[in-house]
Amino acid sequence: MFTLSKTEIFRGKNFNAVHNRGRSFANHALVILVVHDERYNGKVGFAAGKKLGGAVIRNRVRRLMREAYRLNKNSLRHDCGIILIGRKSIVTAKFKDVEKAFVDLCKRAKILKP
Repeated sequence: MFTLSKTEIFRGKNFNAVHNRGRSFANHALVILVVHDERYNGKVGFAAGKKLGGAVIRNRVRRLMREAYRLNKNSLRHDCGIILIGRKSIVTAKFKDVEKAFVDLCKRAKILKP
């Protein structure tokens, strides 16, 4: 079983550094920011802005993104830092749609293992 520990998640200044320096890829449901740097060693961050809705909705969006990442993290490269940002259409999306959007963005960002 795959797990997502607290040490794998960005906090504070590292989150801001990836957010500012990251190369972005987007689709209808997600935006992914990627920085190819060994310092970040496969860490990930999740963001859901207030434009998406109240706290309950934003927490659901983050849970969907975390689960999509968790299930696919072993197929991702570990030499980069990633931030996932939810978009408005993810609020009403089912998990399979979110996972498909995540994998599609990973392919476009070339962060899947060969």
